[in-house]
Amino acid sequence: MGKHGKYRALVGHRALIRLAAVLALGWGAPALAQDQCRLALVLALDVSASVDADEYDLQRLGLAAALDAADVRDAILRGQDGHVALAVFEWSGRFQQTLHVDWTALRSQDDIDRAVLALGNITRSYEGFPTSVGEALGFGASVLRRGPVCDRQVIDVSGDGINNYGYAPEFAYRHFPLRDVVVNGLVILGDDPEVEAFYRSEVVHGPGAFVELSVGFAGFRAAMTRKLFREINDLVLGTYGGTRLSPHG
Repeated sequence: MGKHGKYRALVGHRALIRLAAVLALGWGAPALAQDQCRLALVLALDVSASVDADEYDLQRLGLAAALDAADVRDAILRGQDGHVALAVFEWSGRFQQTLHVDWTALRSQDDIDRAVLALGNITRSYEGFPTSVGEALGFGASVLRRGPVCDRQVIDVSGDGINNYGYAPEFAYRHFPLRDVVVNGLVILGDDPEVEAFYRSEVVHGPGAFVELSVGFAGFRAAMTRKLFREINDLVLGTYGGTRLSPHG
């Protein structure tokens, strides 16, 4: 729009009409292309009772570091089909969900810098509540519903335990608009021997959905880095390593 000043000196009504026609027919398309969104990514972080203070910090700072990783930054910014939009929330029990980063378009290094800083400075929203993965999926669906229109929609659920309160993931998939949403899981291995099987059978959803594994919270940063890189690049690696089609899809 800064070009208006350049042409203000033009005289004659016909010249202004021709200019308006050029702006409408020729220059409008590139502007729309710049606003295209190729991926709406919702990151859901577990803050249930099984996550202690040290583990929470490993998760929070690990996510910030993963988003800050050079390969992840490059994957975000090199896309030719539009930008990546990001939202981040914490979840635990039935009514314990808090949106920490509302929809943010990642179009530049500065945009990513601001998101990394915001993640590094979030304060834990809840402590001592149970694990309701179904409720987390329902909340994620509501975040997507009011988010930008993008070519792909992905919810990334991190957790270290199975659903033990509220409705199950199956209920969320039946009653929330998740049909065209891919849900991936980041499973934190440790106290619950059933968590990996639970995420593989009940949580992941949609074509190409997969589970990434973290060996305890100490491995969260590396696992999240791998996961973000794969999600942002829309990589499909076959069945090896946990990639599968969910029965909910």
